[in-house]
Amino acid sequence: MALIKEIQITEIEGLRIGNAQNKEAKTGVTVLLFEEGARVGADISGGGPASRETPLTSPVTADNPINAIVLSGGSAYGLAAGDGVMRYLEEHGIGFDTGFAKVPLVCQSCIYDLGFGRADIRPDADMGYAACADAQRNCPTGGSVGGGTGATVGKLCGMERSMKAGLGIYAVALGSLRMAAIVVVNALGDIFDPKTGQKIAGLRTEDGGGFADTCEELYKISRRKDLFTGNTTIGAIVTNGRFSKAELNKIASMTRCAYARCIRPVGTMADGDSIYAASTGETEADINVAGTLAADVMAEAIQRAVRAAGREG
Repeated sequence: MALIKEIQITEIEGLRIGNAQNKEAKTGVTVLLFEEGARVGADISGGGPASRETPLTSPVTADNPINAIVLSGGSAYGLAAGDGVMRYLEEHGIGFDTGFAKVPLVCQSCIYDLGFGRADIRPDADMGYAACADAQRNCPTGGSVGGGTGATVGKLCGMERSMKAGLGIYAVALGSLRMAAIVVVNALGDIFDPKTGQKIAGLRTEDGGGFADTCEELYKISRRKDLFTGNTTIGAIVTNGRFSKAELNKIASMTRCAYARCIRPVGTMADGDSIYAASTGETEADINVAGTLAADVMAEAIQRAVRAAGREG
């Protein structure tokens, strides 16, 4: 589309991104730092989210700026990475001034990657701190890095028939409005290119020679209650548009359309699907334009997450 131009995510003002990972254990951390703070909203549509401080994104809580969003592996164990992010921010004098101490405000969501690498090694405070240090370089890459190191898709029939996914990044400009998406794709379901309808990753046939259909397999086991639960797609939209927390919650919910376009099935009780929406600038923009653009940008980031990760399973 001629009106929309791809840009580098580093062109989004007020945002730095860093990754840290353990390649052997196949887990990691991606951190989005907002050193000047950002307004943040969220949308949680999955049934099993592992999260930290998400109530701060609610319009009915105090309108204090968020200092970081963390996307990590490790399931609920990975929430420990947020402690390292807080330590890094405190050392740099960043946080909400309570009068006695500056308390960094850090939101976090985690994927379940314990079944892919080593279940006994999870992101910890040191890894969260290392991701913050990497953010000072601000040279983020996608694929099997950061929070996407242990991400996989198409897991309804077990890890042996799944495919590798990872971290996806995409950013655009529409006039003066800038919009970026960062996503860790770790879905139960299959991944599709919404423009063509082509399946690009997901559940494989038993012989590994082609694709099977997760929805079809799901319908065969409709009476079973023990669905494979190691899933969750977590991501964030960051814009220089000026929006309130209430508006950012709406933008996050509109962004969820990207999940529906690209992932089937999506938002199940076996997923913890979550989306943050952050505002770092003062550019005036229409909320309907921003929400529609956010969904398009997120859809592209989802596809890049699986294409950059390759086909290792």
